[in-house]
Amino acid sequence: MYKKILLAADGSENSLRAAEEAVKVASLDKQCVIEIVYIVNFTKSRSEVLHAQGKEELELSRRKKLESVEKLLKSHEHSYRINIMHGEPGPTIVEYANKEQFDLVVIGSRGLNSLQEMVLGSVSHKVVKRANCPVLIVK
Repeated sequence: MYKKILLAADGSENSLRAAEEAVKVASLDKQCVIEIVYIVNFTKSRSEVLHAQGKEELELSRRKKLESVEKLLKSHEHSYRINIMHGEPGPTIVEYANKEQFDLVVIGSRGLNSLQEMVLGSVSHKVVKRANCPVLIVK
């Protein structure tokens, strides 16, 4: 069964639905750990840094985006970790998933930026093509 699940989250409704599915899968094995990965996109982070009052506020606002996912995992009493990383979402998720040898990646079909998805291709599509483990896309 799956012991290590990577849950890609960005605060969108789709990432919350992905979290719900990750919880269902993780409930099959009590030793399963879910790692929530939030990727701070370089292009967005400049704007966030300019508008933030300080480093603490910036970290708090990023963590707040994951609040609903964290509440869901706590309510189901699943082991989880949060990892905030910097980079381009698709390649960063793939690199981390492959390096850390996750058993499953769970990701929403769309994130917060649908315009970027149409122009550049979706993050979930990039992850499916390049991850070495099974990927569950939730819509």
